[in-house]
Amino acid sequence: MAQAMRPDPGHSLFATDGKPHPLQDTLLAVTLVLGVLSFVTAQFHSLHLLSSWSGLIGILTGAYGQFISVTTRERFFLIIGLGASAVGFYLGMAHGGLFGGV
Repeated sequence: MAQAMRPDPGHSLFATDGKPHPLQDTLLAVTLVLGVLSFVTAQFHSLHLLSSWSGLIGILTGAYGQFISVTTRERFFLIIGLGASAVGFYLGMAHGGLFGGV
């Protein structure tokens, strides 16, 4: 066979189209960082302000990132960041909320 073998990127979970997506990648990184921050700080009762606000902002950036995402890789990691942000947000709300229980 004289044909060149090319990998089929359509079946890979982390497939990309080979083009740069700086806005989507920035939203992906921000969502993941805010998700981890929100999830970790939600484990401490006294950090409810940080966990609830970072979770809320993480949910908003992740939702917008999902809206404009192009590849499966972006959507996969945005969902992970969104989930962590949501858990942190809800636990932060349960511990005192966005305004300190006012």
